[in-house]
Amino acid sequence: MSPHLKWGIGGIIVALILLAFPFPWWLVPLLIVVAIAVPATAWLMLDESQRRRYRELRRRQRQIR
Repeated sequence: MSPHLKWGIGGIIVALILLAFPFPWWLVPLLIVVAIAVPATAWLMLDESQRRRYRELRRRQRQIR
């Protein structure tokens, strides 16, 4: 699991925990959107050669395991 995915999952979990507390109603959906948007934005900021390198590294890591 990539670090970005871990941060995204963590952000969603925090947002769900915040549902139990009296925060403004818009804060929880905003946190969920941000938790999803940050890793997606980081991926989109990479150019095509960097994405290709990243995919190749991930493929090699899967072969090793």
